[in-house]
Amino acid sequence: MSIYVGNLSYDVTQDNLSEIFAEYGAVRRVQLPTDRETGRVRGFAFVEMGTEAEETAAIEALDGAEWMGRDLKVNKAKPREERSPSRDSWGGGNSRGGSSRRY
Repeated sequence: MSIYVGNLSYDVTQDNLSEIFAEYGAVRRVQLPTDRETGRVRGFAFVEMGTEAEETAAIEALDGAEWMGRDLKVNKAKPREERSPSRDSWGGGNSRGGSSRRY
C-alpha cells in the first residue's frame, strides 16, 4: 500500500519527505512526480512505508499538519484507475470546440 501526500511545497525533495516520514517508521520508497515540460515538482507525492501500522501512524500524525508553509493532505493512496482512450485523444479539445490547453 502507498500513502498519498498532497498540497506539498514546490520546494520539497525526496530527502525531505523521507526524513519527515521516517519519524513514523521505515520508508521503503518515495515518488515525487515532476512536470514533464518544466521538471518542476507537481505538488504531491507517494510514500511507501514498511508496515501498514507505520502508514496509519504517519497518516494520523501528518494529515492536516502544517509543513513547509502548507497544510498537508495525507491519506491512503487509491489504486490508479485505467484510463480509457477518449474519442478526441489527438487534439485534447473541449466541448466548446476550442483547445483545452492553457498557456
